[in-house]
Amino acid sequence: MSTTVAPTPAQSTAPVRPHAPKLTFGGILRSEWIKLFTLRSTFWCIVIIVLLSVGFGLLLSTVTAPHRAGEPVAAALTTAQQQAQAVSDATIGAAIGELVLAVLGVLVISGEYGTGMIRSTFAAVPKRLPALFGKAIVLAVTSLVVGLVTIYGTAAIIFPLLPGKKIHPDWTDWHLNLALIGGAVYLTLIALLAFSIGAIVRNSAGGIAAALGLILVVPSVFSIVAGTTGAAWAQNVANLLPTSAGAHLYAYATGKTETVSGILSLDRTAGGLVLLAWVVVVFIIAAVQLKRRDA
Repeated sequence: MSTTVAPTPAQSTAPVRPHAPKLTFGGILRSEWIKLFTLRSTFWCIVIIVLLSVGFGLLLSTVTAPHRAGEPVAAALTTAQQQAQAVSDATIGAAIGELVLAVLGVLVISGEYGTGMIRSTFAAVPKRLPALFGKAIVLAVTSLVVGLVTIYGTAAIIFPLLPGKKIHPDWTDWHLNLALIGGAVYLTLIALLAFSIGAIVRNSAGGIAAALGLILVVPSVFSIVAGTTGAAWAQNVANLLPTSAGAHLYAYATGKTETVSGILSLDRTAGGLVLLAWVVVVFIIAAVQLKRRDA
């Protein structure tokens, strides 16, 4: 005679499901960091920025404009003018790097739409916005570090050469350092603006065209209109565009925001705030579109 023994809870044969790993924002940042630095475009963009910045900085710091016969000899530069010229030579990378970082900013988000990888990203991050914020933070940190290293590196290389042009940069001048830091901040904000445009357009070619159009073409159009018509409104619009306003971040200037003859002139703080407003507004539009549209 046999006896049937009921299985105890410890003897249950039901499979035990392991706990799913919890999604954290730190994990999202690590994922986006890996994505960014496994792209060849990231490496080449950084190399191009560094080489062009240092190259043009060396060119500006060693070449002196030729003196023509019959022209009066230029007067010696004041201390402020020397500092302004030193800043201009050191931050040439900001004017060049903005184009490269704008392209990179678009590719960070549009590249995933082009390959379809964005679906995997949103499958891992169903709320979507944390992924957008993660990409933006990683891009911002990278752009800021690249900007600081490039601009300060260029300054360290060319400043010892400038005394040959009767320019004596003063590293202890706070306004000089503020302009150099402002150049890196400017590059960061431009990269984020392009990133937001790329998130809206969702196409690499279209996003790059839109970003470069806003950076290069639109300011030129309004400047031409202002120059040919003398319209104050056109000049004011040109002054409030991202690149025009943001350029005050890396300018050696101690002026203040004022309106002269109907033309608005911005200082460093106001110019930076205008550029930041552009970035925030476009980024909000991108975030809303991300939540409402299918991937």
